Amino acid sequence: MGSDALSPEVAARERTLDDLRRRMASVPGRGESATGHMPHEQPLRRDLLPVPGPLAELLPDGGLPKGAVVAYSGAHSMLSGLLAAVTGDGGHAAVVGLPRLGLLAAAEMGAQLSRLAVIADPGPDPAEVAAVLLDGLDLVVLGLGGLAVPPARCRVLAARARNRGATLVVAGGTWTNPSLRLDTRVTGYRGLGAGRGRLRSVCLDVRVSAKAGPPRHGRIDLCAQAGRTEWLAREAETREVVDLREAVS
Repeated sequence: MGSDALSPEVAARERTLDDLRRRMASVPGRGESATGHMPHEQPLRRDLLPVPGPLAELLPDGGLPKGAVVAYSGAHSMLSGLLAAVTGDGGHAAVVGLPRLGLLAAAEMGAQLSRLAVIADPGPDPAEVAAVLLDGLDLVVLGLGGLAVPPARCRVLAARARNRGATLVVAGGTWTNPSLRLDTRVTGYRGLGAGRGRLRSVCLDVRVSAKAGPPRHGRIDLCAQAGRTEWLAREAETREVVDLREAVS
């Protein structure tokens, strides 16, 4: 066997990437038009991807800019919400390297699973798989599994996302110079008694940091409503409770 022959593992990875490229080229609304090269100086597009309502109030532009890279840390529920907002609005998205991300939770938030690709095990180089997916999708959520992506490669992938008009959300690793940083933390639950009861809502503390301007903070509740999950800003929920108390007093 020649020294330049591919190992079985590398050959399998190349077949997978080739298959992904073919599938990305066939995605309606992107495909061939998305794969054409643009100049590297192409500015960040101000077109926005939809997000859950309370999160939109915290983001500088009211949504995730197309072509941006977002560094994410925290609860998977926010990632599920981003996927639900994009696919529920008719966009296409993918999840790479996050096998524990719950598709049921995303569906309960309104995700259209037919518009969502899941690559649970992308192999040793999840960033390469994400790069291919950026050619044909609106949103790619990439789990890095604790990896630190070298700064030079961060710049290459950021340019690819910008040129394709796709948004890349990276979680569980280190990424240099993202467009936004989004951090969430679970701070409480409602509906559970002393070891029993039905979970009715989860409270998230959210912090958004952009390259310009001070960080923005907010608190969001995820509330179960008849098989659906609703997103509510904590302030709005508090006002509703006060109004209800006044109505029955």
